[in-house]
Amino acid sequence: MGSKSGDVFAPAGANPLCLLSLEQLRRRTSMKWRTYPADVLPLWVAEMDAPLAEPVARAITEAVALGDTGYPAGTAYAEALAGFARERWGWDGPAVERTAIVPDVMLGVVEMLRLVSGPHDPVIVNCPVYPPFYQFVRSQGRPVVEAPLGTDGRIGFVALEDAFRRAVRRAQRPVYLLCSPHNPTGTVHTAAELTEVARLARAHGVRVVADEIHAPIVTSEASFVPYLSVPGAEDGLSLMSASKAWNLAGLKAALAIAGPEAAGDLARLPEEVGHGPSHLGVIAHTAALRDGGGWLDAVLSGLDANRRLLASLLAEQLPAVRYAPAPGTYLAWLDCRELGLGDDPAEVFLRRGRVALNSGTPFGTGGAGFVRMNLATSPELITEAVRRMAACPD
Repeated sequence: MGSKSGDVFAPAGANPLCLLSLEQLRRRTSMKWRTYPADVLPLWVAEMDAPLAEPVARAITEAVALGDTGYPAGTAYAEALAGFARERWGWDGPAVERTAIVPDVMLGVVEMLRLVSGPHDPVIVNCPVYPPFYQFVRSQGRPVVEAPLGTDGRIGFVALEDAFRRAVRRAQRPVYLLCSPHNPTGTVHTAAELTEVARLARAHGVRVVADEIHAPIVTSEASFVPYLSVPGAEDGLSLMSASKAWNLAGLKAALAIAGPEAAGDLARLPEEVGHGPSHLGVIAHTAALRDGGGWLDAVLSGLDANRRLLASLLAEQLPAVRYAPAPGTYLAWLDCRELGLGDDPAEVFLRRGRVALNSGTPFGTGGAGFVRMNLATSPELITEAVRRMAACPD
């Protein structure tokens, strides 16, 4: 479409994060824009402030025009992911016959846990980590065993092996729920790190389930490595989706992928799980992976600029906040402990500054005193948010 302010789609080459005004965004009815009052700047939940990628919108509208709104079927989504993986990551691993459509990544995680472990077996996580890891695991009556990240935000292998040992003492079939790239730190795990994960998991009899939802959102300075691509990960399971990279959270669909030795596990997935994804979601995700690369590249460039902008603004206006721009995700993990705002600075920023950020405490051990900021928005909103935040501390 064209480049007028009212257009729905991003012009070719334009930064999608710069195309919608605050007035346009406030017309949205999703969680990000309707949870807080209109005077609050919402930079919290993982929704992008961007128009939909044109190939995705076209695919959806064509389906609606045909009345193609039934149940999902076929392997087009898996084939599109396989093509994207070859092009972007040089990986031929997501064999279509070892995939299954699931409603979304976290519900897919739940199903994978059921396939490879018992109902009360522990789940190991690297804290601080995405809060639903705790919520979904504990809602099943399972204990969470924490393996804290190192001070550099990377996997601490001494802590991880200790967690593996503790989990194995408690159960026969513990699972390590790996977040890759890591949310909230933005760490992109290296091939060497993931190979060591696989080695330790094999040595201790721990199965690995990888949440790789942020896989497409990695800067050119780093390379995403699929967990199932490393030696020793043949019995692993992965969950992938286009939802984060193309802002499709409301169009539910994800893919579970099995390593060669886990194919039998995935084959036991109950048939009804495949009835949960949205057919329109499958269509949208397929179009994103197959034809949305140009839009994604424009977003990645915009995110690079936003990371640099945030670092500059914090250095000028809130130098006590520690921020190390990371290559993965569109989330910034801000260490606010030196501001003296207590364990939950997000509450202070909301109450005093009218800026909504994610509190660090639900991310588990290591989250107190931190906030998570969503950078998938315009430079103007980031600038205004930091200005408001800088006025909060006494």
